[in-house]
Amino acid sequence: LQKGPSPVAPVHLVNEESTDKTNLGFIHAFVAAISVIIVSELGDKTFFIAAIMAMRYNRLTVLAGAMLALGLMTCLSVLFGYATTVIPRVYTYYVSTALFAIFGIRMLREGLKMSPDEGQEELEEVQAEIKKKDEELQRTKVLNGPGDVETGSVTTIPQKKWLHFISPIFIQAFTLTFLAEWGDRSQLTTIVLAAREDPYGVAVGGTVGHCLCTGLAVIGGRMIAQKISVRTVTIIGGIVFLAFAFSALFISPDSGF
Repeated sequence: LQKGPSPVAPVHLVNEESTDKTNLGFIHAFVAAISVIIVSELGDKTFFIAAIMAMRYNRLTVLAGAMLALGLMTCLSVLFGYATTVIPRVYTYYVSTALFAIFGIRMLREGLKMSPDEGQEELEEVQAEIKKKDEELQRTKVLNGPGDVETGSVTTIPQKKWLHFISPIFIQAFTLTFLAEWGDRSQLTTIVLAAREDPYGVAVGGTVGHCLCTGLAVIGGRMIAQKISVRTVTIIGGIVFLAFAFSALFISPDSGF
């Protein structure tokens, strides 16, 4: 009896190629997100908020509040960007490329028009905002203070139980950072990146970028806030944005990264 040819086990080349493409997509998105976030956040309002609050309050509390706000904002921005993937990729790819070019040109123009000591106005604005929050916090403490012991009257305003376990400084750092970041350039950039890159890579890269900038602000405090050249960072940021827009000329929208 002649036996037919024995079946050959299929080689899973397709799976290996897709895995490599996924890895490259994650790495490309990670590098793009972390670099764009760093050049967008250094010298930004959220940077000054973390720097000034860290000089006055516990650094770990400020860092935890700011990072929770930035992490939440990054995840929301990635979700917004990922929601646009229902649109054909070729459209979102070139629209996002155009937005990168616009952001880059605007940042270059802003940087070239800035004076070398630019950023002091933003620093003073953040200082005034934090001072206002401190005054509100002090008024709240006065209102929630003990009442008249002789008469037995109590003027304490009832609070929720969970507020006793959360530091007011943590809430202040979270609130100020979240509100300052909403609608900021870095949020819009994260949305645009998530629409064209691997969303997991953008989320991780964006979070790491925020960690680096916020950690630097918390550790360095006012010294970094005063010595950092907002003009130089803005010009470098414009170049980085334009570089991502220019790279679209050599990468196909369907390449996967």
